[in-house]
Amino acid sequence: METQKQMEERLWDYIDGLSSTEEKSVIDKLLQHDMEWKKKYNELLETHKLLHSSELEAPSLRFTKNVMEEIAKYHIAPATKTYINKKIIWGISFFFIAVIAGFLIYGFGQIDWSAKSGNGFQFDLSKVDVSKFFNNTYINIFMMLNVVLGLFLLDNYLGKRRKAAHKKA
Repeated sequence: METQKQMEERLWDYIDGLSSTEEKSVIDKLLQHDMEWKKKYNELLETHKLLHSSELEAPSLRFTKNVMEEIAKYHIAPATKTYINKKIIWGISFFFIAVIAGFLIYGFGQIDWSAKSGNGFQFDLSKVDVSKFFNNTYINIFMMLNVVLGLFLLDNYLGKRRKAAHKKA
């Protein structure tokens, strides 16, 4: 014996016209001979007719206007470009670039520039001792952060150039 849920599903498919021809003929026979099926079919058919006869209610125009007026009272956040101070961003960028430049200048200052070989100019990097600076975890994190921020700046710069090139084309 079928469960109530399966019976309803089959009947809804029958009412909506989604069942196959074989299924329709089986349900027709069940509706003729089984009172439970016929009772459930009439129930679902009434529900189907009620659903299709009723119109969807729409809110009044005044309700919509009231809602829009309420929303207009609240100040919407401005775009990001208007409340981020570009001077601060440039200052932070300059600081990170200055720190990287300082590390590079110090590194170049440690190189022995007078070491020459017969076939050209060579650097004697054996005397450069960077272990006293780069053995600290905080310095390594700081340098990694500088590199990542530098890559973000480069990406931003190249993205703006690409957008400008697309606008011209």
